[in-house]
Amino acid sequence: MAAYSYIGRDTTGSQVKGRLDATNSAAAAEQLSRQQIIPISIEASKGDKNEGSLAQLDVSELLGFAQVSLDDLIIFCRQMYALMRSGVPILRAINGMAESTTSIKLKAALIQVSGQLEGGYTLSTALNQHPKIFPPLFVSLVHVGENTGKLDDAFAKLASYFDREQETRKRIKTALRYPSFVLGAIVIAMVVLNIFVVPTFADMFTKLGADLPLATRILIASSNFFLDFWPQMLIGCIFIFFALRHYIRTEQGQYWWDKRKVNLPIVGSIIERSILSRFSHSFAMILRAGVPMTSGLNLVSDAVDNSYMKEKILTMRKSIESGESLLRSAVASNLFTSLVLQMIAVGEETGRVDELLEEVGEYYEREVDYELSNLTAKIEPIMIAIVACMVLILALGIFTPMWDMMSAFQGK
Repeated sequence: MAAYSYIGRDTTGSQVKGRLDATNSAAAAEQLSRQQIIPISIEASKGDKNEGSLAQLDVSELLGFAQVSLDDLIIFCRQMYALMRSGVPILRAINGMAESTTSIKLKAALIQVSGQLEGGYTLSTALNQHPKIFPPLFVSLVHVGENTGKLDDAFAKLASYFDREQETRKRIKTALRYPSFVLGAIVIAMVVLNIFVVPTFADMFTKLGADLPLATRILIASSNFFLDFWPQMLIGCIFIFFALRHYIRTEQGQYWWDKRKVNLPIVGSIIERSILSRFSHSFAMILRAGVPMTSGLNLVSDAVDNSYMKEKILTMRKSIESGESLLRSAVASNLFTSLVLQMIAVGEETGRVDELLEEVGEYYEREVDYELSNLTAKIEPIMIAIVACMVLILALGIFTPMWDMMSAFQGK
């Protein structure tokens, strides 16, 4: 959005001046015409443009601390639901939310939305100008709520949807906390062993002049390699990290990573079922709001936040557009189990696809809960095996030559 300064004449013929935000000069002229102002000149405001660029250079935003979290969106949706249900005008509600929110980015967006509402935009159109904060699914439900006069219900559904999404993310993070901690401890232990422990024993064995077994020689060689080349290893790890990060941000890299995520051992099934739960709930919500099935699939494909799954969902949409039923397109996608496909078939036969999809979402949620509850039990044996291998390497590499030397001394 750019800022424009304008000069025009109102219905009385008086000259008026001012500034407004618009995507281009034509949009600015359209806003003025809705305000019954005949524009004489419309020019880009340089002062506002500089101010806008300075506003974007907020330190917290540059450091990545000003992102709009799901908690902020949940609070926003719940409060908007309460305000809409109480009959508060939309403009006053948006202004009130802009003053009360603690998120810098959300506050800036709501201030711009307020200005666009004053310029004659609808709420959904104004929200659509901020796709990084308000996703297409959000904007679509608000648009449906505006057209049906049930804007409060739209915000209630969005609050419930984001709340469910937040709970799923928290459960996954909680389940992965233990293995992440153990893996981190193992990496730290390996670094400490290579830097401090192994060199000490290596010096002792060298002074004693003992014949070292193969395991000890391998352990000392790996420690020497770590000590001699740690700067190159550090630089290499940093390079690989940023190269991989850059690749994942590309369209091809994002697709590759999203596809690998759902095929990861142990956690891949959890990620896939969590995405399918999100798909089912959001698709049910879209259909219940009255959005056509093909348009709904298009919106839901953005909501799943996985390019690999998005491609599968868009393939379903194309299949439906070519005349196939939802059931046949779901079967061709290979995304759903036979039980879920039966539920979709019943939904199509009875005309209650939205209700059955809601049950499908709850079914996947229960599956995710079950998998998360067993995740620790699945990972523990792997962690124990890794620790056991470390202990075995230490025992063979350090304690074996010590026992050999003690046996030699006792023999003398």
